[in-house]
Amino acid sequence: MESPQSQYIEEIDFQKYWLVLKRRWLAVVGGVGVGVVLAGLVVSREVPVYKAGGTLLFKMDRSDSLTGLTNDLGEFDKLAQKSDPIVTEAEVIQSRPLAEKTVAALNLRDEEGNPLPPEKILGGLDVKPLPGTDVMQISYKSTDPELAAAVVNKLIDVYLANDILINRAKATAAREFISKQLPLVKENVTRADAELRQFKEQNKVVDLQQEAQQTVEVASSLEQNIAQTQARLADSAARSEALRDQVGLNSEAAVALSSLSQSAGVQQVLTELQKVQTQLAVERSRFQEEAPTIKNLREQEERLKSLLEERIAPTLGSQQQVPTDNLQIGKIREDLAEKFVSSEVDRSGLEQQLRVLRKTLTAYKQRSTVLPRLEESQKELERRVTAAQSTYELLLQKLEEARLVENQNVGNVRVISEAVVPKKPAASKKKLILAAGGVAGFLLGIAAAFLLDLIDTSVKTVKEAKELFGYTLLGVIPAFGKSGSRRFPFRDSEPTLPRLVTRDLPRSSMAQAYQMLRANLKFLSSDKQIKAIVVTSSVPQEGKSEVCANLAIAMAQVGRRVLLVDADMRYPSQHHFWNLTNALGLSNLLVGETEFNRAVQEVMPGLDVLTSGIIPPNPVAILDSKRMATLMETFSKDYDAVIVDTPPLAGVADAPILGNMADGILLVVRPGVVDSASAKAGKDFLTRSSQNVLGLIANGVIVKNEPDSYFYYTKDNYYTKSDSVKPESAKAASSGSKSG
Repeated sequence: MESPQSQYIEEIDFQKYWLVLKRRWLAVVGGVGVGVVLAGLVVSREVPVYKAGGTLLFKMDRSDSLTGLTNDLGEFDKLAQKSDPIVTEAEVIQSRPLAEKTVAALNLRDEEGNPLPPEKILGGLDVKPLPGTDVMQISYKSTDPELAAAVVNKLIDVYLANDILINRAKATAAREFISKQLPLVKENVTRADAELRQFKEQNKVVDLQQEAQQTVEVASSLEQNIAQTQARLADSAARSEALRDQVGLNSEAAVALSSLSQSAGVQQVLTELQKVQTQLAVERSRFQEEAPTIKNLREQEERLKSLLEERIAPTLGSQQQVPTDNLQIGKIREDLAEKFVSSEVDRSGLEQQLRVLRKTLTAYKQRSTVLPRLEESQKELERRVTAAQSTYELLLQKLEEARLVENQNVGNVRVISEAVVPKKPAASKKKLILAAGGVAGFLLGIAAAFLLDLIDTSVKTVKEAKELFGYTLLGVIPAFGKSGSRRFPFRDSEPTLPRLVTRDLPRSSMAQAYQMLRANLKFLSSDKQIKAIVVTSSVPQEGKSEVCANLAIAMAQVGRRVLLVDADMRYPSQHHFWNLTNALGLSNLLVGETEFNRAVQEVMPGLDVLTSGIIPPNPVAILDSKRMATLMETFSKDYDAVIVDTPPLAGVADAPILGNMADGILLVVRPGVVDSASAKAGKDFLTRSSQNVLGLIANGVIVKNEPDSYFYYTKDNYYTKSDSVKPESAKAASSGSKSG
């Protein structure tokens, strides 16, 4: 839900403002006229004024041509980023001290004989730099042409003399200041050199930039070597694992096996032992264990085993035991064992190399992290040395220049042209004043137009009507002509346009708008068909009766059986539209004076009209009756659609009473006719009486005055050769009386 404050937020709608100006164009024209008249009165009292002027050229580097040295003391340096030295000098020329000296030099007096106030001179003085040049124009306006020229020339002389004095004073002050600063700056140079030298000695710095580059290169090379070593180590480990699986021994056993297989003494004893063991096996098949031969062979076996252990011990040590089966192996296994041992040696060496490389890389990285801080400190010290040296050299140069400038008598300004006595008055600003008056009047007229539009409470556009009522917009009926005004047939002798445009001009934009209204009504409700519709408006003259008639025609043209009931028993009008008699009608039917078949009249195929009948003294009494409710039910059963024309809501209750008997109410609103107060009162009336408001119909809409484009049409849409106004139609419309 929106907050209350959000209801007052309105977007800027330029089209809406343009429409306001179009409606109130007379106020705008009146404002322009007032502004021009007032400006004319001001111009008529203008006194002729004479203007004399001179020009100055500002020279920047004057000391280069005189001394050959650079002199910034005489230049106009910018103290702010956007400052202009020429503009600054313009303010100096317009200063009070120079004006006082000019008055004193010319001995200017007022009417009483007193010295002329400087403000009088400054009031007529105009100092203006020429854009893009170093030239300045000085002009003075006065009613006396000779005085105008004298003031400009004397002011230029005073400014030139003052410029020379200021330059010499600046040079003297600069020389004294530089002389005091030189010893201090020289001491800063010495101190900065010492700090830089001490820094290099403490950190063992020669060339940090070159060292940093070499460090990066070495680190990159180490990282490549580490990657290569890791690859070689992985390859060596894979080979060792494969050889270990083939040999079936660990690295220590493989080393031992390789050493024993290459020992001749061990292999000789091992051979003898194998022979004895073979003979023992043979003899055991022939003799028992207690046989002397067997015992003798066992003793030999034990002696050979002891001898084998004695020969193994010096090679492997007494702690390591090697199975006898592994002491003698084949050539292939021996080669595999040697390769396995060699692979293990390579792997161990690569691991040691990798550790050394990583340690070296870590050291270089630690040094590289220190180098930026050292480089930063060195640059800072070097900047101090450079700054101190540059300042010292600059001060020496400026001191020499200041001594030379101090003795010069040349200023920064040269006179291009002096002021001459003007022979004609200065150009008048009459046109400018008149234009300004016109612009001011135009703004005043715009303000008056918006004020008048604000005071006017009428509903001016369809958009305002939608926002004011809050109902669904079902149809927009355009108006004829540019202004939208039309002559009502019952008030003038002859009509300019037919009222029943849906019948007489079926191809016009208005007829199409009624067809669109009919279609929108058809799709309002999908659950229950809407048959009985009451049509009303907030105030009279909004065209509700015309809307009823044309809407009924639009429904009948699509094959529906329609009954048009004129329930406006105060100012009935339907019989005027259709050129019918009103002797018998709804009022006669309600009081029982006639039958429906006698009162109803067919005006076109599918459309019957029930006029109001004799106007009763109290219409509410007969409308708010059971007889009327019964008739409405009967009408809804016998016809496909029932259109009921009722009086406006202003002050009468006819429309709400009939609305409760129908399926809903259509509210007609005409921009420019109904005001906001009446519209709000009508809406409140409908809300309090619990009416089913089907929607809103905007009638007589002037399209060019609408901020939104609800429809598109051209003037050619109104009439075609086959839709020209027939005499019968015009004659029928001419007999109408008052519209709703």
